[in-house]
Amino acid sequence: MKALVKYAEGPGNMEIREVPEPSAGRGQVKIAVAKTGICGSDLHILHSDISIPVKPPVVTGHEFAGTLCEIGPEVEGWKIGDRVVSETAMSYCGSCPACRSGFYNLCPERKTLGYWYDGAFAPFTVVPAARLHRLPDGVSLEDAALAEPLACITHAVMELTTIAPEDVVLVSGPGAVGLATLQVAMAHGARVIVAGTSADAARLEAARELGALRVLNVEREPLAEIVRELTDGAGVDVVLECSGSARAVDAGLSALKRRGQFTQIGLFGKAITVSFELICYRELRVTGSLGSRFSSWEKALALMASGAVRTRPLISHLLPMREWSEAFAMFERKEGLKLLLDPHEA
Repeated sequence: MKALVKYAEGPGNMEIREVPEPSAGRGQVKIAVAKTGICGSDLHILHSDISIPVKPPVVTGHEFAGTLCEIGPEVEGWKIGDRVVSETAMSYCGSCPACRSGFYNLCPERKTLGYWYDGAFAPFTVVPAARLHRLPDGVSLEDAALAEPLACITHAVMELTTIAPEDVVLVSGPGAVGLATLQVAMAHGARVIVAGTSADAARLEAARELGALRVLNVEREPLAEIVRELTDGAGVDVVLECSGSARAVDAGLSALKRRGQFTQIGLFGKAITVSFELICYRELRVTGSLGSRFSSWEKALALMASGAVRTRPLISHLLPMREWSEAFAMFERKEGLKLLLDPHEA
């Protein structure tokens, strides 16, 4: 079969190659991949500027949904034809403090699908059956290709951040992750401001259509002044930073009220400078967020099933996998929202 392979370390070194079609081993299942989403971390793998372990040669891709087509030995509770999504933490130690407390996403031995194990930019992929989640009725395979980023968002927003009804929340970065984050915050009853740049004009309009309280272009409108007006001078209750921009971090920390919460969701790909004096003077609560765990997947699928989060409006392009290079370039140019690849068209 043909797959998109990171074949060696270093910038670039990615292409479509012929690889053996996998088979399900003990405790594993084989999934016929329907669609696979392009994630920002896939670009970091392409450019080799990501700190998560990558082991070339490896089939990339980790945002996907599909249908079970082979059941390995000692797998129970699943059958051929089941519609599924899969967690990305393919292996972890199970005995460290993080694993024992249910936060295996933080295990120092965690190895990830599409980074260390062959992933989903391919017609078929194999995963441990223990990582599967069943798709709710009414959620399409195409929509469910966004279940993985949504699970990361629910981990950040629902498990690491406290949002109360009527809180004012600032979401910076109106890409697909930011627009899904907007919807999760709104599901808590929050009033959400979405901030972007001139390059995000269409994305900001999508945020408006999805129900944002206010959208703004930070290159043309004064974020600090607008926040003061909307919060009677207090500042926003929560910042959910999705852009991976150092300037957005500065603006977000400055926009927070005293004892406000700041959660970093987007990745930077490099070190940045942060004003810790501002964090101290305002007693801000700042946290990072990495990946997802079982509970966040269940929350994500429940939000999709209820309609509280709609992923279909976030899908702007469906391209054949043979056009992966142009699709990655479109992602970097901020063209569209979520770009999906069809791995059966290589």
